[in-house]
Amino acid sequence: MKKIPMTLCGFKQLRQELEYLKNIRRSQIIESLSEARKHGDLKENAEYHSAREQQAFCECRIQEIEIKLSHSEIIDVTKLTPSNRVIFGVTVSINNLDTKRIYKYKIVGDDEADFKKNLISINSPLARGLVGREEGDVVVIRTPRGNVEYKIVKVEYV
Repeated sequence: MKKIPMTLCGFKQLRQELEYLKNIRRSQIIESLSEARKHGDLKENAEYHSAREQQAFCECRIQEIEIKLSHSEIIDVTKLTPSNRVIFGVTVSINNLDTKRIYKYKIVGDDEADFKKNLISINSPLARGLVGREEGDVVVIRTPRGNVEYKIVKVEYV
């Protein structure tokens, strides 16, 4: 399996979620299952089936996180020599040439992405169009509404 890029912050968040699922959530689900068993016939016991579904989801998520963490490649751009090139982990300011609005995004791993916080996935069309480019470059990004031109205004290694 290939390496999964993530920031140090993203790695820590996944580690915290894993610890929560293993040490707290598992116990809660086991307690729910135990309580549901006390209510009798398991075939028609909605609480029991709900707890089993939660258990399956929890175990699946634990396995998924463990795989991601074991294949992670932590990239800390603050330890790299800054340049004008857009790479994973940088914060990039771009100017939409049609609307003249400036947007600022940090390029992060899939699990860290949160568009409302201006964190975009390395696998998003916007990030893929920006990676490898430099300050001053104009890039065309294909969107559902058509092509949009952006000019890379600033690349920050923070």
